[in-house]
Amino acid sequence: MREALAGLTVRGRAFLAAGLTAVVCAVLLGQPALTRVGILVLTLPLVTAFVIGRSRYKLALVRTVSPQLVTAGQPARVNLTLTNEGRSPSGVLLLEDHVPYVLGTRPRFVLEGIGHGWRRHVTYQVRSDVRGRFEIGPMTVRVADPFGFVELGRAFRTTVPLTVTPRTVPLPGIPLGGAWTGSGDNRPRAFATGSAEDVTVREYRRGDDLRRVHWRSSARMGELMVRREEQPWQSRATLFLDNRLRAHRGQGIASSFEAAVSAAASIALHLSQRGFTVRLVTAAGEERGATWHLRDADLNAAALLEALAVVQAVHAPQLDSGWLTEQSHGGLTVAVLGSIEAADMPVLRRMHHHTGSAVAVALDVDAWGSSGSTDGGATPILAQQGWRAVPLGPRDRLETAWQELARRSTRAPARTASR
Repeated sequence: MREALAGLTVRGRAFLAAGLTAVVCAVLLGQPALTRVGILVLTLPLVTAFVIGRSRYKLALVRTVSPQLVTAGQPARVNLTLTNEGRSPSGVLLLEDHVPYVLGTRPRFVLEGIGHGWRRHVTYQVRSDVRGRFEIGPMTVRVADPFGFVELGRAFRTTVPLTVTPRTVPLPGIPLGGAWTGSGDNRPRAFATGSAEDVTVREYRRGDDLRRVHWRSSARMGELMVRREEQPWQSRATLFLDNRLRAHRGQGIASSFEAAVSAAASIALHLSQRGFTVRLVTAAGEERGATWHLRDADLNAAALLEALAVVQAVHAPQLDSGWLTEQSHGGLTVAVLGSIEAADMPVLRRMHHHTGSAVAVALDVDAWGSSGSTDGGATPILAQQGWRAVPLGPRDRLETAWQELARRSTRAPARTASR
């Protein structure tokens, strides 16, 4: 009852004030008829609040988003299914779904005639020009009586995610070179003694088929071992994105950083479609969930796009080189870079040393600055280090720059990794 009284609308409070005033005036003026009118006006919102407060609504909400992964600028559809699982009918329902402002205005709906077993489907669209991961919901519901005296608020706590990936452009196929590396189970554990089977076993990993367990080797090593499977050779690529704030210019979606993210997304999608297993590395190191362990091309591309949808500019002063290990030798490295400083050169030299072929898209970040001047970016410096690099300005087309890579050769011959 207390909640219902707190939910009195302006109309309900006006009726209370009018009824109370009528009763006071009737007593002062000695008008019994006016007293009855005042009591009626005063009682009506109170009775309504009592009935609304005692009612028990069991509203259920199912919210789905289709698709849950969209490209920036493309719409997604939100489907709502509301049901009344209680026995008490309700008055008018005022629904408002909470969505981030970048997805558009908050949708509002008015529903009437809600009885036992009632069900209603509602849909609306959301669209964002900004990449990111957004939560749609929760929904607030306001139950109003037919007279408009009382409104009670309810809220559903459930939300659903929507991931908006960067914009991508199709890239032409060009020879990249140095891409083939061995795949299958890496680092087999060999034994000096034992059968030939023992030489082709490795430690157990979560998800391995238990039928592959080699019990004799497991007993000898003291840990669970499985037979090693040989797989065909597979092309691998490392996509490096310099996401340091100091390496970029501009603000918002018009900044050089957002252009770098879009370029990285286009390259990731292109390499995945060409059969590469791609991992994403940023200035802070290797990104989780976007690594080489994903074998399926579609899953690999989706993981890369999801990682690029939420990547943010960081304040790291230097590039991290911890991901450059012995396992990183060979393959292809594609770097999307901003401005380069002298302190970055040792890491870039190590990246070139660890790869079979190193190509780079170097953003001319000065062109994104306030002056708009340009000096060609870091392309000449990268070329001196043996990289095959092309510049990219705010008015340049990525597919044209990518095609230009085919006409530029590295000074050092590409190194092919051995199996």
